[in-house]
Amino acid sequence: MTDALSLIDEWGPEKIVIVSHRRTGMKGVLVIDNTARGVGKGGTRMSPHVSVGEIARLARVMTWKWAGVDLFYGGAKAGIVADPASPDKEAVLRAFARALSNEVPREYVMGLDMGLTEDDAAVIQDELGDRGAAVGTPAHLGGVAYDKLGVTGYGVAEAADAAAGYLELPLGGARVAVQGFGAVGHAAAQRFAELGATIVAVSTARGALHDPGGLDVHTLRAARDEHGDAFVTRHRQGARLAPGQELTVDCDILVPAALQDVIDAATAHQIKAKLVVEGANLPTSPQARTVLAERGITLVPDFIANAGGVVAAAFAMDARYSGFSPETSAIFGTVSERLRANALAVLEAARTGATTPHLAGRRLAEERVAAAMRSKRRLAPH
Repeated sequence: MTDALSLIDEWGPEKIVIVSHRRTGMKGVLVIDNTARGVGKGGTRMSPHVSVGEIARLARVMTWKWAGVDLFYGGAKAGIVADPASPDKEAVLRAFARALSNEVPREYVMGLDMGLTEDDAAVIQDELGDRGAAVGTPAHLGGVAYDKLGVTGYGVAEAADAAAGYLELPLGGARVAVQGFGAVGHAAAQRFAELGATIVAVSTARGALHDPGGLDVHTLRAARDEHGDAFVTRHRQGARLAPGQELTVDCDILVPAALQDVIDAATAHQIKAKLVVEGANLPTSPQARTVLAERGITLVPDFIANAGGVVAAAFAMDARYSGFSPETSAIFGTVSERLRANALAVLEAARTGATTPHLAGRRLAEERVAAAMRSKRRLAPH
């Protein structure tokens, strides 16, 4: 069991709130990591396996992600210990929202993460009677439909394109393997295809498909819509692989866009890609990142590569109390501009500083957060 006090370091967390509700069986946690640059903002997830340690790690990622794209919100994350397929989901969600009414939306604004949908965001707003309580609501309620728009995956491909150009690796014709074919993975694969890359492998929790000659993204999407994650076991194109083997196929660019902690040191030794772009949060271990660097494989960190969702969230945050919906074209344009610029800045900082992109990007984010903490007198005097 995680000792919450042991999670505290010089950055945070500022607050950990654990809540429960006897009648519904709801158990959940909110971690507000660092609000020096603005109110806490991060997704709310629902899973039977949620833990305090996991949510704290993800809240810290949000701190660096907001600072990495230089947007003025703070890092936070929330989690509910429940099965999102349960018939009691709405009752549990409403109980969670009520339990955090002291913090939401003054200190934390809820959003979408694993296990929650746009309608769930609408339920949170309804329960607290406040349009500002959550973002990610359906477009017909004025929200920004992140998953339907595919902004996170789009941004992953844009960051990858910028990084590939920096490495003098033309994206046109480049072979790309994508782990995960959900909202992020599919949107990334679609954008890669639009940019001229060849998708040679995709995967779900049920397995992977691999075709060195290229897979048709549109056909894969149709198959997924029909069969769900099982489409990889029923699709006729490509060879079937066991889950995880897509990480080590022969390719130029690897995009882990599924879960955290999927690439350890052993797997890093087997990766054949020249460029790894983190579409998921925390997909590589510190040991894996060391191995990749030693092998000369460039890695674009998660808080840079998959920050398209936070850019879209910033638009949604601005629009919470507005009568107007954000313009989609403005969202995509800003995602492309910010993520391309940040990817290049981090790679150049890594080169000049003789360090890894992950450490260079982290250093940049830390400097921005530290500057805000100094201005607000949140640091201990020396």
